[in-house]
Amino acid sequence: MTVEVGKQVEDFTLQNHSGEEVSLSDFRGKHVVLYFYPKDMTPGCTTEACDFRDQHESFAELDAVIIGISPDPVKSHQKFIDKHELPFMLLADEDHKVAEDFGVWKLKKNFGKEYYGIERSTFIIDKEGSLQKEYRKVKVDGHVEDALTFIKESL
Repeated sequence: MTVEVGKQVEDFTLQNHSGEEVSLSDFRGKHVVLYFYPKDMTPGCTTEACDFRDQHESFAELDAVIIGISPDPVKSHQKFIDKHELPFMLLADEDHKVAEDFGVWKLKKNFGKEYYGIERSTFIIDKEGSLQKEYRKVKVDGHVEDALTFIKESL
């Protein structure tokens, strides 16, 4: 599966921070802001999560739900949510299958080492389940506002 703007996004199911199975199709009838991030508790990921937290009400007013996905396990997600009072769910993609399906599991380089990991990305899915916008190689600063503006303008 690959995702493409204007096309239906294939359904997937992952465990949330409470260990419950959650499917993308559970959110039909709402806009979905699906964001992929590399790792709980790291500086950039914490900033991004807190930015989404701070704008959570604004997204909710537009009938949009925020869902974060990383390869971290359920317990790590729960600690991240508790520590930063995140009002949205985080999904555990430990085998990175969903990240691969979205094309965000990439070979990365850091300090001369190569490894696979998440390329920070956000996907906005409409109420019918079609991909409306993708943000790849996201820079955290100002990103949440861009996503919020896109949803406002697409209503």
